[in-house]
Amino acid sequence: MKKLLLLQTLFVFLLTLTANSQVKNKENILGADISFLPQLEARGIVFSDQGVAKDAILLLKEKGFNYIRLRIFVDPAADSGYSPKQGFCDLAHTMAMAKRIKAAGMKFLLDFHYSDNWADPGHQIKPSAWEKMSFPEMKEALKEHTVTVLNALKKQGTFPDMIQVGNEINHGIVWPEGKNSNMDQLIELLKEGVAGVRAVSKKVPIMMHIACGGQNEESVKFLDELIAKNVSFDVIGQSYYPQWHGTLTDLKNNLADLAKRYKQELVVVEYTAFKKEVNDIAFEIPGKKMKGTFIWEPLNTWEKVFEKDGKSNTLINVYPEISKKWIEAKH
Repeated sequence: MKKLLLLQTLFVFLLTLTANSQVKNKENILGADISFLPQLEARGIVFSDQGVAKDAILLLKEKGFNYIRLRIFVDPAADSGYSPKQGFCDLAHTMAMAKRIKAAGMKFLLDFHYSDNWADPGHQIKPSAWEKMSFPEMKEALKEHTVTVLNALKKQGTFPDMIQVGNEINHGIVWPEGKNSNMDQLIELLKEGVAGVRAVSKKVPIMMHIACGGQNEESVKFLDELIAKNVSFDVIGQSYYPQWHGTLTDLKNNLADLAKRYKQELVVVEYTAFKKEVNDIAFEIPGKKMKGTFIWEPLNTWEKVFEKDGKSNTLINVYPEISKKWIEAKH
């Protein structure tokens, strides 16, 4: 009887170890931002690998990706918006993409661009509907937009697995009120975004995304400001493009310092060059459970893994190796 109990205890222990290992593996992110996909499909592009045509999301999953990132604008169909009249990357397109991602058994990160058009360190243009608002009205509009989007996704059963409050926000959001030169107002806007997320979900991880991949001093200064002003977030997102953000050594040193300095988890949420190297750096950062990467627009931009006709190229074959090393392997 004692021997049976001992065997049962050992079995439960081994089962728990296996489950914990699987959870840890699931937390490693190998992601891709493919927000362009509906536009490319609307042009008639069909994606394929080795002559076999398939949904691009499924093709990426087969190569080891487990997470998709989507950007969403406030009113991209506006005349000055990202996609006049057509509205790509609006709520309707995002909901349709979210269905496809979840149907593929993948997770997704939702990236709020609080603008009708691109939001990045050089552009954080106020949405046209907010132009004549007072600052208190603008804060409320930002929160309401966040809540509306997330409630729609929740009702559909496709709630994001992680959420960005703003995109590459180190120079601010919703200019001029939310420029980083108006830090107190920027903080207020970010807090409204966080409050909007928390009004719908208390648990989903929230990311603050900055474009300072190899720039440690700038990263620390900005993040310290957020923390000192009690902005609540769970994940530090970094963009890394070597033409703007330094060398791979700069990236490694910056991420290693941030990992030691802050309690938040780390993700390289945009990159395209040095695919193997960036992933090795990200996954080797010590002490972080949910670290990983998102390649930016691999379907059609910069060092893309599909050609303009939708056929995969040799760069796509880097990812099964990365997945085997960092996603499938038990650590």
